[in-house]
Amino acid sequence: MVRKKQFTLSLGLIFFIIFMNANTKIQASPTLDPVEYVDIDRFMGKWYVIAAIPTIIEKNIYNAIEVYRKSKDGTIATTFTFRKGGFDGEEKIYTPKGFIKDKNSNAIWGMQFIWPIKADYRIIYLDPNYETTIIGRNKRDYLWFMSRQAHIPESTYNKLLNVAKNSGYDLNLIKKIPQRWP
Repeated sequence: MVRKKQFTLSLGLIFFIIFMNANTKIQASPTLDPVEYVDIDRFMGKWYVIAAIPTIIEKNIYNAIEVYRKSKDGTIATTFTFRKGGFDGEEKIYTPKGFIKDKNSNAIWGMQFIWPIKADYRIIYLDPNYETTIIGRNKRDYLWFMSRQAHIPESTYNKLLNVAKNSGYDLNLIKKIPQRWP
């Protein structure tokens, strides 16, 4: 049995935060526009991470899931879980907090892994049925394709790739996240 570990602060997390926020790469691309509006209640719940331009902690991960829950204080309680190194690898759990920055659209958040830093989090694509989404960053350094289902049709995946390409992302950096569930 693999033992679950909750990480509140670790060396990997510290490097992740530093890398997410101290990246001084000059961005020549225009601002990454979010979707026009997100019904935050419909957006809450479980999302399978289908593909990503991975952060340092997301290298070689399996069965990645992001779960959002609206807190009483208006923040978004987030639980990010995955297996490291394989489907039977150690389960990792991170619990950042989301802060909705643009209350008109609900599509631009700050994601806080450690106080006081809030990483850029933008919902740049959301299908009308709230079944697939793309989360991006203005720097175009990280990206996540997510779905309510563990697997999506190749045509849907290609559509998400097209959105990413049109948003200025390098498609060669996107890696599929293996998902296998009973």
